[in-house]
Parts: sequence; C-alpha cells; structure tokens
Amino acid sequence: MKNSNRFLMLKKMAVALAGLTVMVNSTASFAQVQDVTNPAIVEAFVDGTVKPLMKANNSPSGVVAVMKNGELIFSKGYGYIDVENRIPVDPETSLFRPGSISKLFTWISVMQLVEKGQIDLDADVNQYLRTFQIEDTWPGQPVTMRHIMTHTAGFEDGWLGYLIIDDPDRIIPLHEAMARYQPARVNPPGAHVAYSNWATALAGLIVSNVSGVEFNSYLQSNIFDVLGMKNASFVEPLPPELNANMAKSYRYEAGKYVELNYEIVSNFGPAGALAASAHDMMIFARALLGGGEYNGGRILKADTLQQMLDEGFVHDDRVNGMGLGFVHRNFGPDGFNLFGHDGGTTVFISHFGLSKAEDFVLFSSFSGPGAGPTHVAFVQGFYDKFFPREVPYIQPPTDFLERAGKYAGTYNAWRNSFHGVEALARALTGTVITPMPDNTLMIGDTRYVEVGENLFRAVDDYTQIAFQEDSDGNIVGYVIDGLGVNQNYPAPFYETASFTFTMLGLAVLVFISVLLRPAYQWAAFKAAQGTDRKARIASIVVAGSNILFFIVVLITVSGGLQPMMYGVPTIFKVGLVLPLIATLAAFYQAYLSVEIWRGGLLTSVWARVRHSVVAFMGLFLVWFYFYWNLLGFQYHT
Repeated sequence: MKNSNRFLMLKKMAVALAGLTVMVNSTASFAQVQDVTNPAIVEAFVDGTVKPLMKANNSPSGVVAVMKNGELIFSKGYGYIDVENRIPVDPETSLFRPGSISKLFTWISVMQLVEKGQIDLDADVNQYLRTFQIEDTWPGQPVTMRHIMTHTAGFEDGWLGYLIIDDPDRIIPLHEAMARYQPARVNPPGAHVAYSNWATALAGLIVSNVSGVEFNSYLQSNIFDVLGMKNASFVEPLPPELNANMAKSYRYEAGKYVELNYEIVSNFGPAGALAASAHDMMIFARALLGGGEYNGGRILKADTLQQMLDEGFVHDDRVNGMGLGFVHRNFGPDGFNLFGHDGGTTVFISHFGLSKAEDFVLFSSFSGPGAGPTHVAFVQGFYDKFFPREVPYIQPPTDFLERAGKYAGTYNAWRNSFHGVEALARALTGTVITPMPDNTLMIGDTRYVEVGENLFRAVDDYTQIAFQEDSDGNIVGYVIDGLGVNQNYPAPFYETASFTFTMLGLAVLVFISVLLRPAYQWAAFKAAQGTDRKARIASIVVAGSNILFFIVVLITVSGGLQPMMYGVPTIFKVGLVLPLIATLAAFYQAYLSVEIWRGGLLTSVWARVRHSVVAFMGLFLVWFYFYWNLLGFQYHT
C-alpha cells in the first residue's frame, strides 16, 4: 500500500511537471515539438485544455483517447455520464454519440461488398434498390456509389423535423425512410461536393439489400464482432446493457443540467446512429491503421483501405478533399496526411483523426450545449501542440487589389435545402468575402493572403481556400482545405443576408405604420367609402398577416435548433396559413392600387403613393414566400 501511494505521488508530480513544461513551451518556438508518446505531457495538455473549456461552456461530459505506434498513450473521461448520480466518464465503457463518424462503418461495409464483387462503385445504384428508384433528374448521368462516397451525387440537404428525432415510435424501416425523404437532385453527379446524410443512409440500405441482412445486424456480424468491439452499437434505443453506460444528453437551463431524451437517428441510421466508447473507437482505428486487421480479425484488405484513401474527389489538388468516404484533413505538417471524420448530433460533437505516416490516432467527444466550442478549441489546439505546422509570414502581392474584385460577394453552401422551408437558411448562413485595402481578402472573419492562382492562406494560420472558376474566368465556387465535404457557390444578391434583412426590415416598418395608422386616424378610416375603404382594409390584412407570420417565425426559432430537428413545431405548421392569406391579400391590394391610380382615387397623390408602397412590399413578400418555399406546407411530416 505504501509503495502504491508513493507511485501515485510520483505520477502526480510527473503530471504537474509536464503541465509546467507545456505552459512554458506554449510560447516557445515552432521547433520545440511536444512528445506525444509521453503520457504525462499529453495528460497535462489535455487536462489544461479540456477542463476549463468544459466548465466555461457547460459541457457535462467528454472523453479523449490518443494512440501512437499501436499503443494507447492516453485515455481519460471528463465530467459525468449521469450528472444527477455523479457517475464519472470511463473511456473504456462509457458510450458517446460520434454522429457522422458513423459513416466510416457504412463505407467499410460498402467496400466489403465491393471486395466480394457484389457492389460496383461506378454502376447506377438504382440497380441495388428494390422498392423505389432515384429520380432520373439528369438523364444519362446516374448516381453511383462513388458519387455517394465522395458526396458528389448532387442531392440537396434537409433536416427539419425528421433527420434526428427523440421519439422511438417514429422509427420506420430504412427503405421507407429513404423513399419518404428522398431529396431532389440539384446538381449533376460529380460536379459539386455537397455533404449528404440521405445518400449515406441510402448506401446502408444498399448494403442491406445486397447482403440480405438488416443493416445493424450486418455491422454487428461483419465489423463489431470481428474486431471485438463490445461497447458499440447502431441499435436505437440502445440495448439495456449498453444504455447503462451511455453518456446522457443534457441541456443547461437556469444554472442546472436538464436531461433530454436519447437522440434517434434510425431513419437515417447508417449516416449517424452509432454509440461507442473511446476504447472501441481505438480498436476500430487499429484495424484501419493495421491494413484492415486487428487481433486476428480482418474487416478489409489492405489494398482496399489504401484505395479508399487514394481515390476520391477534390475540386483543387492543392487542398485536401474527399477520399472514398474518408475526409482528408489539413492538421499537422506536410506528410502527416491526417484522415478520418468529425461528427455531431444536436448534443454531441466528436473528432476521429488518423495518420498512417505517424501511426497516430486521436478520438474525442464532448456533450451538451458547450460541446461545439470545446471541440473546436481542443482539436485544433492538440494538433498545433503535438504536430505543429509552420506558418511563415507571406507578403501580400502589391497588385492583388487589381483582381480582388472577382472574389467579392456572398457565398452559400451547396449543402443546403432548395425545396423545403429550411431553404431560408441559405440566406442566413452565407459567407461574405470582401477585398481589403492591405491586399488581402476578408473571408468571413478571417484575413487571407493570395499564395497562388485562386489559392489563399489565412494570414495567421495554415488554413487554405481554393476558388474555382469557369472557362470565362468567372468564380463559380470555393472549397476549404481539410473540409472537402462541401463547396460554396457565389450567391445571387437576393440570397444574401444583407438583402434579406434589409427588405424584411423595411417591410416591418411599412406594415407597422399601416397597423398604427387607424389608431390616430380612426375618424378618417371610419368615414372611408368604396375603393378607399377597401384599400385601407386590404392594407391592414396584408400588414397584419405578414407581421403575425414574422412573430410565429421568431417564436419558432427562439426555441433553438434542437426541437426543430426533432419535429416541426405546431405553431409553425399553423403559422404557414398566414403567407397564404398574405398572398391573396397582396394580389387584391395590387389590383386596387392599379384602380386607384387609374381613377385618381384617395385623398391625395401622397395617399396613392403610400398605398402603392404597401402594395409593393406585399408583392415582395409574395415572391419571398414563394422563393423560400414558405407558400404552402413544404416540409416532411
């Protein structure tokens, strides 16, 4: 017992010294690289980063595991899987939700069947579907499994009320979900990268159809059991023996954690339903770095895994893009060649990064409302500390402003809805690019400097952005190095936040003035006759119905993203009647406006102008509702 206590004291001293070393070296030069094989140094850095981040951002649970040269260097849980009962996170048994990291298991399953000759990566996937077909939007250009695995199939994205749910009674068979939620094809296959959960889930359905085995059972038999992953499952809800070790979902409200239901991804299961422990993710990583084999169990041939890394899609060879399912990341120095995937649900954010060159793996997962900030700061901080990448100063070209204008504008992501009510997110989430006087580009909130033709690097970081142009030299999009799952396109002015908020703000001012006018001109309103009275009433209906709808939208979004993911709020469903009323009233008011000018009606020219302004704003909102799919009930039930 005394020797044990002495060992613990020595270990604590080593950790403390390592922490001091990390703190001292944090301001040291690039050449002083931290030793990732030293558990004490790794623990000191992770503790010093994760603990304050989780506390500051109200993240109730987290886990980090590090592997180097086939050895588990570090694994540790932070916080509690059950806050009320103070059950701490155990990296060996505690389960987290890795979100889209689940896709890697789906891609491995696909490639297992490719090895058997049962799936052709370049064949029309419709031949593998039994109960429905992908619509032939682009004749002669079918969707292939290669398109699906590189996220270049051309599907729009969607999520409102159906991608993630919290009610097990809403689970339907995978083939029914794929048919019900089939998205439109908005681009020809192979043209643009746009991340697609639906397409990944479709790949899982194809695995099931071809193998003749239900997808979750296929994974259990062909991956989990083969590798000995005992704390991993795609089954929802979790089996009781695994659920006992699941990190619970929480929101933070009024100074305390409030438990949430287990998130259900089963209707898109192959895209994100996994729950797994950090140690089981390390087992999976060992197989991926071990040529497809671990502890005598093989899930793929080494050549097949290499194919998944070597083949893929990228818009510009100078930046990291997509492998066959794997995402090539930009962390680390040249030759580090990090690959893997990140993933998120509404509660959990996770990272899974692997380097064959360094025989290295990092897995992390954090939960709760502060998961995002914790994840972003920790992951980049870890790689910058242990696998730093030099960021030399670059002098901006003195003539850059001569060509900077072609990059300016707002860019929206191809990963978006184009036919559902959630399409409006395109107008609210664009990235603004502005040329700066110092010959740099402001992209979002970061300055970039030109380092090559249509290639830019962050001034104080190694992140690069590559622009694409057409044969006429017009910019048609850009991609971010290491985030090759999506391309952004130049948005027309009417899809930008500046135009949208400006016009909606003007509409609100006009409509409020319409609603207030009767209050101080009640006598004139009451005395109005004929067309004058009809025009006043029509203006009130247009203004009132639109203002009410804006209020409904504000109430809807005030509840946050989470409830909107789980289901379309009832108030929003009912509220969609208001744009229909507003549209009918706007057309009637526009008709009256023509009659008013033709007949010289109302009391003055100013009164006619005022009425026409209201009519114009009413018609603008008719276009707005139509363009953003808010006319009617364009959402999935």
